Amino acid sequence: MMKVSNTTLFKTQCFIDGQWCDAISGLNVDVFNPATQEKIGTIPNMGTKETQLAIEAAERALPEWRNLTAQERARKLLAWHKLIIENQEDLAKIMTMEQGKPLFESRGEISFAASYLEWFAEEGKRIYGDVIPSNQKGRRLIVTKEPIGVCAAITPWNFPSAMITRKAAPALAAGCTMVLKPASQTPYSALALVALAEQAGIPAGVINVVTGKSSEIGGELTSNPIVRKLSFTGSTPIGIQLMRQCAETMKKVTMELGGNAPFIVFNDADIDAAVEGALIAKYRNAGQTCVCANRFYVQEDVYEQFVTKFAQRIAALPVGNGIELETIIGPMIDEKAAQNTQILVDEAVNQGAEILVGGKRHSLGGSFFEPTLLTNVNVDMRVAREEIFGPVAPVFKFVSEQDVIEAANDTEFGLACYIYSRDVGRIWNVYEALEYGMVGVNVGVLATEVAPFGGIKSSGLGREGSKYGIEDYIEIKYMCLGL
Repeated sequence: MMKVSNTTLFKTQCFIDGQWCDAISGLNVDVFNPATQEKIGTIPNMGTKETQLAIEAAERALPEWRNLTAQERARKLLAWHKLIIENQEDLAKIMTMEQGKPLFESRGEISFAASYLEWFAEEGKRIYGDVIPSNQKGRRLIVTKEPIGVCAAITPWNFPSAMITRKAAPALAAGCTMVLKPASQTPYSALALVALAEQAGIPAGVINVVTGKSSEIGGELTSNPIVRKLSFTGSTPIGIQLMRQCAETMKKVTMELGGNAPFIVFNDADIDAAVEGALIAKYRNAGQTCVCANRFYVQEDVYEQFVTKFAQRIAALPVGNGIELETIIGPMIDEKAAQNTQILVDEAVNQGAEILVGGKRHSLGGSFFEPTLLTNVNVDMRVAREEIFGPVAPVFKFVSEQDVIEAANDTEFGLACYIYSRDVGRIWNVYEALEYGMVGVNVGVLATEVAPFGGIKSSGLGREGSKYGIEDYIEIKYMCLGL
């Protein structure tokens, strides 16, 4: 097992009301390293009762935390931020061990996770109200903003640290308290972050973590009337299910769901820059990100040039255990994910697609999959219609600007998309026509704590990060004052 310098960060218990605790039943769930298939440890297999206890703890902690000044809460968040940066290497090792991504990517994610705490520590001090010009004499119209209350967050395995702070930072900055449910495949990153929150002086009950039975924990978080807001990052079908469950108690929801991102290369693009952007947009985290480029559209004039260079770069990507410094592509999260990726590739090939690079399970075995490039694909193939969530790049040829806009928008999803062009007029025309919440222009990575992250259509509701990211954690209150 990978060694960490600060052993206090490797927690195998949950955190409720300021106490590290086991499941009431005493039962545990095993956690495995996807690169080696070795058991890392266990986590408590909690359910409804423990979730209720966590919610009640958050409710008890709410009045005191809410009544702190924004400046006082900011100091706690900045102390948490400082501890994360100081422990970046250990946190990165824990992430690579449980999630599989290369160590350099894990280090980057830890820095990214910390950035949300720093940003929202400041943004919490800027939750301004309004004085509205009166509609009649003798009245004053005043708008104030208040924390929504107890919040819940359900986070995914692909970014096990950043998705914690992206949700917890605005909630805590606004004066809310929170119950977190991390993915069972990657719980240790969340538990390590909360251990540092405890060290930073965040009071008992303000942030709680439960692990275990997804249906029971999610069922309680969505049905309990004490919880006033749910933030979820994950698949669209699960997001729809959680929204239905939240409807009974009229909770606010933020949903960051699936994507099917197009990556468009026009004939006036810098092809070398487009290839570099394509590599990171597709193969980061072995293609397991919601904003991964899923469909590559290349204008016919530069199609052969782009595909040739792209294939050369893909073939040279080192695959291996994320802890090995030369590794660029780590394993997929588990055996099932690798199997599903193989099925998608095989189906496409059976329908006429051609494999230029990769196309099969890697010789390393386990959940490793070769970085893959497919050509001669068509819109009826599942690799074009569904989120691949693996290291597979299908490339399409297009003729005109209008053709590619129609193709790019021909999906239920609307999270992220990418354009490569040097024509400013074209960039604006295509940007405005694309039905996506986020558009990267001549860049392969667009997420940052200072900009709004989120999608439209079946890709979700609400935004995270930026000045907009705190809005779903506050309620607007209006006073009509007669003088």
